[in-house]
Amino acid sequence: MWEKFSFYGMRALLVYYMTKQLLIAQDNASLIYGFYTAFVYLTPIAGGIVSDRWLGRRRAVIIGGSVMALGHFMMTFEPLFYGALACIALGNGLFLPSLPSQIGSLYAPDDPRRVRSYNIYYVGVNLGGFLAPLVCGTLGELYGWHYGFAAAGVGMLSGLAIYTLGRRHLPPEPVRVANAPVQAATRDERRQLFLLLAIIGCAVVVYRGAYEQVGNTVALWADAGVNRSVGSGFTIPMTWFQSLNPLLVFLLTPFLLAWWSKLAARGREPMPLRKMAFGAGGLAASYLMLALVAMTAQGPASWLWLLAFFVILTTAELFILPVGLGLFARLAPAGMAATTIAAWFLAAFAGNLLAGTLGTLWSRLSPNAFFLLMSAVAAVASLALLLLSMRRLRALD
Repeated sequence: MWEKFSFYGMRALLVYYMTKQLLIAQDNASLIYGFYTAFVYLTPIAGGIVSDRWLGRRRAVIIGGSVMALGHFMMTFEPLFYGALACIALGNGLFLPSLPSQIGSLYAPDDPRRVRSYNIYYVGVNLGGFLAPLVCGTLGELYGWHYGFAAAGVGMLSGLAIYTLGRRHLPPEPVRVANAPVQAATRDERRQLFLLLAIIGCAVVVYRGAYEQVGNTVALWADAGVNRSVGSGFTIPMTWFQSLNPLLVFLLTPFLLAWWSKLAARGREPMPLRKMAFGAGGLAASYLMLALVAMTAQGPASWLWLLAFFVILTTAELFILPVGLGLFARLAPAGMAATTIAAWFLAAFAGNLLAGTLGTLWSRLSPNAFFLLMSAVAAVASLALLLLSMRRLRALD
């Protein structure tokens, strides 16, 4: 939670800080922002390898988090701006794959709670994402940008303190051999690799192509196509809807985990790929609803439809993103847990690129046609995941 609080708190202020304080032109500010976020998704690959082969996951978390905290505090000094961005991105490369890759080893290999534990981790991620704009954003706007950046740094240090104090509860680090010879993959490992690559293509890249429209084209529709009036004289700020997703993750996860636990006790809990297929299908349904609303509404649509969209989208998200992350950790080859998790996050880079490319169609299509297209994209991901689950690969038995 605290790591995401720091990351999203800084990100919430970044473009405003560049354009209002540093007086960087909007197009250049957007370019800097794009390069920074892309780099954040690229560094975990190198960081995962360093963690697996040399540092170990605990050391990688502490070093990466410390470098990120340094970067946040450097943001309070204008001349250190670019160096601060580099520090945060590099520290994130060590931190991001090394923390979630430790979660699976808290449980026995056959413990059914192992995959579901990533939903709990996902709650922390989204709670931090929900609180960050409210705290860091408010401090930055009302009292000065540097106060917001400093609050992000304090958040990162808080996360490091919690992790350090709780290290005794973590399982032992796996044995690392820095210069171990590369061995030929076994048949089972090749099957697992195929499954991971297929999940990357279906669940991460294609799914995110539709999912990441939430902060892009859906936000544009919230501004121009939704009646946000409540009562007399009050209009809901369009940015408030962006806080619904992390808030709903926090609220819905306990109920979902309780339901899965009951199903597991009866031996009826769906396998991870079935859950993920259902999640992608739910995303398709949420966009289909928006398409029907945009098609039939006489004038701007009620904001209640947008609220319903976020409820369906978030429920679907809980079936696919944390479940997929847990599946990656479960199927990671021995000694490559952090590297495998890094591949999951790197795939998000490709998914964001796809989302941006699809988003360029917004101005060329009507809203209902665009939402129908996004529904079709999510449906493709759902169908592919369903086909994968039907193969009953031995890796999942």
